[in-house]
Amino acid sequence: MTNPLRVALAAGRFCYVVELVASALTREARLLETASGLARLPQVVAGSVTSYAGGAMGHDPLRVAAAARARGLTPNIHLTCVSQDRGGLRKTLDDMHALSLENVFALTGDYPGAGDQPPVFDLDSVQLVHLVDELRRGGKAFHVTVAVSPFKYTEADCVYQYVKLEKKIAAGADAAVTQVGWDARKLEELKRYLDARGLRTPLLGNVYVLGPRTAERMATGRPPGCWVSPELLAAVRAESLAQDGGRQARLERAARTVAVLRGLGYAGAYIGGTHDPVQIAWIIRRADELAPRWEALAAELRYGPAGGFYLSASAPRPRHPRRDALPRMLEWLGRALPVTRDTPLRRALARVFAWIDRHRPAAVLLEHVELAIKKPLFGCQACGNCVLGHLEYVCPQTCPKQMRNGPCGGTDNGRCEVVPDKPCIWVAVHDRAKASGSLDGLKTYVPPPHRQLRDTSSWINYFLDRDSRPGPGGG
Repeated sequence: MTNPLRVALAAGRFCYVVELVASALTREARLLETASGLARLPQVVAGSVTSYAGGAMGHDPLRVAAAARARGLTPNIHLTCVSQDRGGLRKTLDDMHALSLENVFALTGDYPGAGDQPPVFDLDSVQLVHLVDELRRGGKAFHVTVAVSPFKYTEADCVYQYVKLEKKIAAGADAAVTQVGWDARKLEELKRYLDARGLRTPLLGNVYVLGPRTAERMATGRPPGCWVSPELLAAVRAESLAQDGGRQARLERAARTVAVLRGLGYAGAYIGGTHDPVQIAWIIRRADELAPRWEALAAELRYGPAGGFYLSASAPRPRHPRRDALPRMLEWLGRALPVTRDTPLRRALARVFAWIDRHRPAAVLLEHVELAIKKPLFGCQACGNCVLGHLEYVCPQTCPKQMRNGPCGGTDNGRCEVVPDKPCIWVAVHDRAKASGSLDGLKTYVPPPHRQLRDTSSWINYFLDRDSRPGPGGG
């Protein structure tokens, strides 16, 4: 069975993926009627079936995907880390393989906004791509799409999105889809970033057909990671006064965005905000007509904030700010007393910690001592798999999603998606790495922790090579 999404991207043919929001508020039968209509459009190579869109549970995406395929539309299934641990995610992937469903959209997922069950977030999206790739190396033919948000307007948020995309590509991602946004400068910035690094991963630009209700909501930063500028909001409000409620204007804006994507060298468009086959067909035809004018249209698509951060290859490198005292002191100590490689000191400490591990009272005492030191300094939560030294001495367990490879796409000008009155922890990681001139170190993959080591001493686990950490020796 051929996979139109894989085929189109491999051939370099501009293609379309349409988002099918499998919301509990939408009848499944209606979604499948839509799938039948989209299947008749040759340019549409997949329907992207959501899971936990906006943090709310919907229909079973595998059931919807299998039914959509039966109606002729190839599904692209959103797989999130919200409600399943790594065992559950592996089971879902096994089920997909059994159903011959190979397109995976690997996402961390939005933090649930309601419900009695706490979220899981056992893996982050980079670790999920690693899991999919592991199964793929075992003979399961998955095609992996990931997300990236170029529409970040502070330096830390922006740089970390691109660094995290590099991690996903290194882990095995086959394609990337941008978050929602209306800024051609950012779309171009992302393409140039990958091109400058020789990364040829196909990019699909998110083209959202923006109506007034959604614009009002996005103007407040909801769903997480989506933002509408005051200027764009004013334009949508004015358009909504037209006799058709602004329908034609929003379809025109979508078509113009598609034309810009084609001109920038994107591989395709990911259309959301509508899955009406008639409207999708109109956008495709109109984008073809507008394609020669893409540069002029790009100059008009500039709905970023005043003073927002943009990467510039020609900009001079800024002087590094002074680094925090604690990370500097700990790194100096690490150089003075090397234990990250096979040294006499490490071998001696390994023997000491092995003795402590064999004597339970001593091990319990050490656990309490370690927590008493690290909790006030770093917010330690006794995961037993300490990676502070790889993350500029910022504990990833203090992230509400417990992410270990960078921020989610829900950050808002450096603020946390889940706790908006607090800064995202990854801002500190970025700023400390920049201060020490070690931004490239942020590209290091951090594996998921071994959960069975929770509430044990990470010092013992480290010296006895039980823990999960980057590089050789990490379990």
